[in-house]
Amino acid sequence: MALHVVRLGSPRTPGEGLRIGTVRRPPRGVARSEFARQDWYDVWFPTLAPSPELVKQAHGATTAADWNAFFRHYKAEMKAPDAAHALDLLAALSQHSDIAVGCYCEDEAHCHRTALRELLVARGAKLAGG
Repeated sequence: MALHVVRLGSPRTPGEGLRIGTVRRPPRGVARSEFARQDWYDVWFPTLAPSPELVKQAHGATTAADWNAFFRHYKAEMKAPDAAHALDLLAALSQHSDIAVGCYCEDEAHCHRTALRELLVARGAKLAGG
């Protein structure tokens, strides 16, 4: 039982469990009935996605300072009650079930997945391979 942090659309790994899309929008040009079959996600959960304003900020980020600001703002957004409760829930679920959370970004170092992983671990999430 553990939490996996994945790139949505990548092939699933054995034991990954339920794949949760923590993204603002569903994948473009993909029928809803195909999301899970094409390895995007089983459940869409935009509560843990960056706000539209923050997504725009990420798309314009070019320096380490830009990315540090993005991560700082994302973590601040995740202090909102709905997001904080969702983080607590996923951290607790990782103790009893295999689950995966993810985003579309190719480079995790320049993606909210980096901060999401940190926030979940801080709440006691059990990471896969860790």
